[in-house]
Amino acid sequence: RGRGTGGAGAARRPGAGRPRPGRLSRLGPPAGAGRWSLVRLLVEPGASPTVAAHTWAMQLLERYGVLTREAALGEGVAGGFAGVYPVLTELETRGQVRRGYFVAGLGAAQFALPGAVDRLRAARDPAAGAAAPAIVLAATDPAQPYGAALPWPETAMRPARAAGAHVVLHDGALQAYLERGAKSVVTFVADHERWVAALVERKTRGRVARVELLKVDGVPVREHPAAAVLRAAGFVDSYRGLLLP
Repeated sequence: RGRGTGGAGAARRPGAGRPRPGRLSRLGPPAGAGRWSLVRLLVEPGASPTVAAHTWAMQLLERYGVLTREAALGEGVAGGFAGVYPVLTELETRGQVRRGYFVAGLGAAQFALPGAVDRLRAARDPAAGAAAPAIVLAATDPAQPYGAALPWPETAMRPARAAGAHVVLHDGALQAYLERGAKSVVTFVADHERWVAALVERKTRGRVARVELLKVDGVPVREHPAAAVLRAAGFVDSYRGLLLP
């Protein structure tokens, strides 16, 4: 008796019932099915407090060169400066770090790497007549001490060590603070030429595509005494403020 082509007993095509390649690409291979979680950190013991404190101490020394109590507090170290102090004293005993009063005005408990001390001594007496240019740093940069090791200078504004903000420093002194986006500037000096030149240099080196200032010290930039200096440095009037194209 012949079999119908559409009946239940119809011959199956080769490969019938197997998942289609398209479905495999969506679901992934069978070995990858299910949910996975990394449990190694749950079953292995964590670092001991001594190892963690040693790691913190070495990281801070490498980051700052000269480590002070204020810098450690600014980093949010677990246990504060007291948490890494025993490790620092042990490193001093071994001759790996030096203890002294390197930075005036800060706490007496200061520790430094030998190389950092040598570099400080070399830079203590700059060459006569040498004028170091102002530099722009991220407000969160370890080399930027204000808001951590040093307090912010008195101002009606509210500078902070925030991501995206920048500062202009000259010989360690704070010149200006650029809020995130560089639309607003807070100044700390009466002479605006240095911080303006630093902004122009930053733009010239291609670190930013453009700079458009809207306010300086909380007032519209065109009404601030720095407007003349900005225009002389290459800023032009824009719809909202002064633009460095």
